[in-house]
Amino acid sequence: MAAAPAAERGPAERPAAPEDSNSSAESLDRLYPTVGSTKPPRKRTTSQCKSEPPLLRTSKRTIYTAGRPPWYNEHGTQSKEAFVIGLGGGSASGKTTVATMIIEALDVPWVVLLSMDSFYKVLTKQQQEQAASNDFNFDHPDAFDFDLIIATLKKLKQGKSVKIPIYDFTTHSQKKEWKTLYGANVIIFEGIMAFADKELLKLLDLKIFVDTDSDIRLVRRLRRDISERGRDIEGVIKQYNKFVKPAFDQYIQPTMRLADIVVPRGSGNTVAIDLIVQHVHSQLEERKLRWDMAALASAHQCHPLPQTLSVLKSTPQVRGMHTIIRNKETSRDEFIFYSKRLMRLLIEHALSFLPFQSCTVQTPQGQDYEGRTYSGKQITGVSILRAGETMEPALRAVCKDVRIGTILIQTNCNTGEPELHYLRLPKDISEDHVILMDCTVSTGAAAMMAVRVLLDHDVPEDKIFLLSLLMAEMGVHSVAYAFPRVKIITTAVDKKVNDLFRIIPGIGNFGDRYFGTDAPPDWSDDEDALST
Repeated sequence: MAAAPAAERGPAERPAAPEDSNSSAESLDRLYPTVGSTKPPRKRTTSQCKSEPPLLRTSKRTIYTAGRPPWYNEHGTQSKEAFVIGLGGGSASGKTTVATMIIEALDVPWVVLLSMDSFYKVLTKQQQEQAASNDFNFDHPDAFDFDLIIATLKKLKQGKSVKIPIYDFTTHSQKKEWKTLYGANVIIFEGIMAFADKELLKLLDLKIFVDTDSDIRLVRRLRRDISERGRDIEGVIKQYNKFVKPAFDQYIQPTMRLADIVVPRGSGNTVAIDLIVQHVHSQLEERKLRWDMAALASAHQCHPLPQTLSVLKSTPQVRGMHTIIRNKETSRDEFIFYSKRLMRLLIEHALSFLPFQSCTVQTPQGQDYEGRTYSGKQITGVSILRAGETMEPALRAVCKDVRIGTILIQTNCNTGEPELHYLRLPKDISEDHVILMDCTVSTGAAAMMAVRVLLDHDVPEDKIFLLSLLMAEMGVHSVAYAFPRVKIITTAVDKKVNDLFRIIPGIGNFGDRYFGTDAPPDWSDDEDALST
């Protein structure tokens, strides 16, 4: 059986630390290249990612660490990669503090902080015993799973979701649970061996070495390990003298010459941090992407509707229900009632596109009946909050034991970009047929982001069905052009979108009419998905 890819290994599949990892032997073969080598500068690009907990509150602002801005353009392709900052330095040099200061000073709402401490190799039983007696070298390059680190950073730069192991420093072991990270404007990767691998160095756009006096680092390590990790002072000093200091001299300090910037005195050097922030800002400005609604509006004008679109047959019954819900004089009770009826018809229509296979059953009369049965593994519904959740009851009514996930997407008031703020998806969704639900689609911005999220979770494009009560031609074309294998299913398609991106003739703000709330004066039909 083939080995699992590095970025997808479970906790039990991660490589164990080698038995001889306490030796300082042949680790240098994969370490930093010679400084004198002159390689052409790497082309720098940008993507997006996030971390847990979902909020990082600084003195200035709240920074989102569990969502991201768009990482694709109107064609559905990746438009930029994340700017990755590598932070190296000795143990307790203040790397995390410097990272937090950079994040706060950057004033960028979408960041991720990735720690090398999450990537210690799984210890063998013998190594566990050595660690318990402070006789295992955690400051040696062989203690880290560099293959998993590199695979994880590559996926983050591509805007993919990744699972990060959680390390327990008290028991020297990996916890059973993992955490999921997403892309951002900036990724900060920090660790004592951040520059100790040639392949890892290629992924870093900016390398910063935090240079702190050894006495200060020892005092900080004593305070941290005793108060936070349950160690005793004798064990901390033993480990420091036997492993930490020699490893710093042999493996960590030499990587200082690979750094683009050296920060003496760590977090106390505010001048250096200000210069770093200015440089990162200039790099982000060069890579800046604005969500271009005008490009979406004009990209596919006069094109025929795509073959992946299926519109519910406009029978007198369907036309009559549209007449009621489009009428501005319709009461809320009637609006809800007839919307639900349309949703039920829409979902029944969508289910006819699922794969079925022949099967034979026996009737109560003892006769065989040649029938059909669903040939997929499972069906999952995913609603784009808030309007999309109104379709969940109809889906549950016709799909027994269907699993439900939710996505919350909001508009950035400054850029007009759709941004992912919340996500809850069932496990193993990659094997399911996914019904993605939103009540109205005008530009397609939110729908495209939601599809991209599902693709990031390895859902095959041809297993995604986008369902909406009403769509504009602009939104249909945008989604179909970006994702040509996604099935688009609706009850009606209106031709126009006005300057405020409202569907014409339209249905109004579906969420406000359904929930009885007041629409803001500048709402658009995608606002149900983008501002709730």
